[in-house]
This record gives sequence, structure tokens and C-alpha cells, in this order.
Amino acid sequence: VSEVITETLPNTFILAVSAIVIAMIIGVFLGIISVLFKDGFIDKIIQLVSTLGMSVPSFFSAIIFAWIFGFLLHKYTNLNMTGSLYEVDDFGNGKYIQWKNLILPAIVLGIRPLAVVSQLMRNSLLEVLNQDYIRTAKAKGLSFYQIIKRHALKNSMNPVITAISGWFASMLAGAVFVEYIFGWNGLGKEIVNALNTLDLPVIMGAVIVIATLFIIINIFVDIIYGWLDPKISRQ
Repeated sequence: VSEVITETLPNTFILAVSAIVIAMIIGVFLGIISVLFKDGFIDKIIQLVSTLGMSVPSFFSAIIFAWIFGFLLHKYTNLNMTGSLYEVDDFGNGKYIQWKNLILPAIVLGIRPLAVVSQLMRNSLLEVLNQDYIRTAKAKGLSFYQIIKRHALKNSMNPVITAISGWFASMLAGAVFVEYIFGWNGLGKEIVNALNTLDLPVIMGAVIVIATLFIIINIFVDIIYGWLDPKISRQ
């Protein structure tokens, strides 16, 4: 059991981290753009896409992405429908890393948290921008970019980090369908295989590992809170 988990958990962790990075970078960016064009056409498009991103199940997105980018557009994208991080060389030279196999599952796994982050960032940023110190910064002649960078962004991140911490922990469990559809050799795919063969020790071991990681991640997030908001650390 320990051998199975230690072999597959790093792959799931890499997939989850990649999905979170995609969700954070693009989600925060879309949230800022949405605020910049508040109530305009771009803002409404971003809100619509975010709502769709939260509504569509991951397994459905995985099937669509695998079919479009891995099959129909394969000669343009050079992406495979299925594949894991490590592949065996055809000439018997051992395993090698195939990073392109990470792209599609990471994007699919990151769609829902990306949608959540973009909406949370928009709402949090709008709330922060209505504070008195932001009005003072505007009165001093600071540009929108300077206000976001120096004052608003950091103070808007608390709800985003809360959501991301929960999503990251749930991703370790929720990656089951994504890993299985894309053939990603991770803990989620191994859980499906264990369920098919009724391998209870593997299932129990995987659940314990995921629960432990969930606790560790929440502790780590509390530490980050203290850095972002000194009032929390003093309490």
C-alpha cells in the first residue's frame, strides 16, 4: 500500500499544484480586469464564463478537452488524449518526463477554482476599493495599477486564499475523474482501480493520506493569514 501511494501521490500533487497555479494567476488577473471594466461588456463576459466554469462538472470538461485538443486538434496542439508524467522510452532507455501530458488535466482541474477565484477577487477588490485609504490614494493621483499593486491586491487576497486552500485539499480527492479520463498515473486513478478490484487497504490508505494533507494545508494557510493580516496573527 505504501509503495502504491508513494508512487502515485507525487503525480497527483504535481497535478493539483499546477491546477492551483493556473487558477490563481488567471483567476486573479480576470478578477482585476473585471473590476477595471466594471459593469461593462468585458465584465459581463468574464462573469458569464466564470458561472459556466463553476457549473460544468470536471469529468465533462475533461472529456470535451481531451476530444478537442487531444484528438481533433492533435496535429496543431501536439497534446495527447491520455498520458502520464513519466513515459517509457520505446528504445528501452527507461522512463522520461513528458510535461505536455500535464497541460490538459491541469487546465481542466483548474477550471472550477479559476472561476471561483475570479469572482471572489472581483467582489473582494470592489469592497477594498471603496475603503477610505483607497480614496486617499486616488486623491494623491495614484494610477489604478499603482493602487492595485501597492494597496488593494494584498488586502483582497484573504478570501481568495481561503477558497484556494479548500480547493487544493479537495483537488487531491476530486482529481479522481480527471486522472482516470486522461490516464494520469496519480492517486485518484489508483483509487478508481482499487474500487474496481475492491482493494480496501489501498482505498483506506489513500483516504488517510488525503485527510492528513487536508489538515497540513489548513495549518499552512493559517500561517499565510498571519502574514497577510497582522491582526489575525496577534489574535
